[in-house]
Amino acid sequence: MPTSRTTARTELRIEDPRALRALAHPARQRIISELYAGETLTATEAAKLVGLTPSATSYHLRALEKWGVAVRDAPGDDGRERPWRSAADSITVLPTAHRRAGLDASRTSVHAWLGDLEDGLERLTASVAQGREQGMTSRGRLWLTPDEERQLRERLGDAVADLRGRTRRDHPAGATPYDVFALILPADES
Repeated sequence: MPTSRTTARTELRIEDPRALRALAHPARQRIISELYAGETLTATEAAKLVGLTPSATSYHLRALEKWGVAVRDAPGDDGRERPWRSAADSITVLPTAHRRAGLDASRTSVHAWLGDLEDGLERLTASVAQGREQGMTSRGRLWLTPDEERQLRERLGDAVADLRGRTRRDHPAGATPYDVFALILPADES
């Protein structure tokens, strides 16, 4: 059930092509997905998710911190583990970063960014085959002005933001995690 937002959403906008390259690492992509889903993770917790050692995962978290993607949260009760959280509510890589990075680096980044989409589609087809009605796919074509495309991106972002904030630790009973991909892709006009 949607909740009304009381504070403005924050968006991290990536413009630097070097940041684009730094974000393309698969472990960093998984960490970003978790942090931007509202999770607060220690290096040890993140290490379990990405299959690396806490030391290696700390390296990746510091790299994300360097580019302003992750920030250190207040220490836990014992002060030994330093949790990390997202630096904003959402993250957007701007077209200028892709242009400045070049075609090959941009392509690598986009494929890394959406690397778990195929796994998600496999889970969806398995769910449907088992008779469960979970998830959806939808596809269509819209003819939009640049202003309408921007408005559509904002409306989709608002819809997701209204439900954001439920985490692995504090979701309502019976809630199931869903990965949400919103793609607005230029269509082939031929």
